[in-house]
Amino acid sequence: MSDVTALQPSKAQNLKLTVLRWFDSWAGIEDMKVEGPPKMDWIRCIPLIAVHVMCLGIIWVGWSWTAVAVATAFYFVRMFAITGWYHRYFSHRTFKTSRACQFAFAVLGGSCAQRGPLWWAGHHRHHHIASDTPDDVHSPLHGGFLWSHMGWFTSQTHFAPRLKNIADFAKFPELRFLDRFDILVPTLAGFGMFGLGKLLEAYAPSLGTNGPQMLIWGFFVSTVVLIHGTCTINSLSHVYGSQRYETGDTSRNNFILALITMGEGWHNNHHYYPASTRQGFYWWEVDMTYYCLKAMEGVGLVWDIKDVPIYVREGKSKQDAIAV
Repeated sequence: MSDVTALQPSKAQNLKLTVLRWFDSWAGIEDMKVEGPPKMDWIRCIPLIAVHVMCLGIIWVGWSWTAVAVATAFYFVRMFAITGWYHRYFSHRTFKTSRACQFAFAVLGGSCAQRGPLWWAGHHRHHHIASDTPDDVHSPLHGGFLWSHMGWFTSQTHFAPRLKNIADFAKFPELRFLDRFDILVPTLAGFGMFGLGKLLEAYAPSLGTNGPQMLIWGFFVSTVVLIHGTCTINSLSHVYGSQRYETGDTSRNNFILALITMGEGWHNNHHYYPASTRQGFYWWEVDMTYYCLKAMEGVGLVWDIKDVPIYVREGKSKQDAIAV
């Protein structure tokens, strides 16, 4: 009886910390100890589940071309924040930018409800180190499709940020703030969408939208589609497509996924040479993220964009290329 009683405060404390981490994702992580194989933490998942359930609000708010257009635009703007910045910048440092621009796109990326830039990039760097091995955080080869798609980030095992993997960016206090309070920016984005709908209802009623409709479509629907679009690269891009290069893993190139994710579908290319900003190695491999970054380079917002060397693209060694 005394042993059971002794365990109860620990369980209560764990529950309290889990709920607290909805708002402060770093709460108690220094003492977090996870035993056993990775598994879904249902309490932690409640906010994620709620975001999905809110999409059912379309039954009550209806739809308008304006709401659908805003949802689509917000999807692609934020997909660029994930692909161009969370991935190609924070994870791989394939180009350079100013601290102000770095922060601005970290905020935009934070609105995607995919955790903070340090958590995202730290885990992604580990994925490249251990791709498709048993230590990979989201390999469909070992965990199955659903685990690679979403299950892995619902687990307490992968909840804490891998700050040692991302020490180069963890030195910035503003990025640590965004990472720790990762619910803040998505919440503000939701209120912003509601406010936009109210403004359009008042000053442009001919557009046929309102606050609740814009909240549901512009934020919740757009965000859920964005989450699953991003997750296809962890799951589908390791199952369906072609392999141009031998990378030692199951990464594949997939044209359809490249369209959905603004260029991330050229995943086999990326795993072969992750140092390149450009993931569509050839002109016919559409890579909208790369084109957007080149436009930003043209106006001086980013610089030192790294292209794939020809010898790498053609699968040759540097020595062979020089000899030719």
